[in-house]
Amino acid sequence: MARTKNLRNSVVNQFIDDLSNGHIVSPLPSQSILANMYNTSRTTIRHSLEHLHSCGILEKVGNDYVIVRQPVVEDYYDTVTELPHEQAATFERAFYKMIHQRELSPGDTFTELQLARFVNISPVVVREFLLRFSRYNLIENIRRGQWHMKKFDQHYAEKLFELRELLETQALTHFMNLPEHDQRWVLAKELLYRHRQLRKTVIFNYRAFSQLDHELHSLLLSAADNPFFNQSMEAITVIFHFHYQRDEADLKARNILAIEEHMAILNAMLNHDDLSAMNELHRHLETAKSSMVRAITQQS
Repeated sequence: MARTKNLRNSVVNQFIDDLSNGHIVSPLPSQSILANMYNTSRTTIRHSLEHLHSCGILEKVGNDYVIVRQPVVEDYYDTVTELPHEQAATFERAFYKMIHQRELSPGDTFTELQLARFVNISPVVVREFLLRFSRYNLIENIRRGQWHMKKFDQHYAEKLFELRELLETQALTHFMNLPEHDQRWVLAKELLYRHRQLRKTVIFNYRAFSQLDHELHSLLLSAADNPFFNQSMEAITVIFHFHYQRDEADLKARNILAIEEHMAILNAMLNHDDLSAMNELHRHLETAKSSMVRAITQQS
């Protein structure tokens, strides 16, 4: 019972963070999409939505939840005590979020204790995660408890990008062969709808695209049903957050183009046009690669 309560409280706090930072817009995505976003069950999502509704943050309109006020500090649950594996999942999400929001950048030095205090979890959990993550050669252990975020060159990024293309094209092949009743076809339709909605407001809300980008590529990879694919994408995601996302000179224009490319992929998938879907995916990956290389070159 305590474990379930801790999980629900943690999800509510994550919801509040994302609502405050504009990462979730009104109306909210479906419960199935939210469950996928927060890596939890729809039951937990339903309880979280009901709690935020009771607090007056959300209002239910038909089948949708809409935001009626911004959260405040008092809306957060008090710090919850998580089990070790729950702490590990919490820190992993927080680590990637710090990279995405540029709170950790190439060249930075930090300690395990600093991160543990920031996320409010055990330093042991932080160290275990960093040791696992160091296999990607993106961070290095300077001395016990202290780490350095490494910089890397275009050659390293391009080689990793080759892996991304292999993984995603293979995953798309698996996706196109999913049975009609597979829930992921429904998720693809919902994702296409959300792209269309974002396209209407992208001029003012272009940063919200990063969540859709994560969801689309995660959805594709899920069809491969291969945990090694997901592990490899961790490093690729960090590459893009470090460099592709860090260059904000034309971020709005890049995101507008990427929305159109995503929609072309999803339309072809939903029309069961295998060849067009693969061509559109290759086109999107080539655009992303060019942007990434340009960003790395400019920073060099």
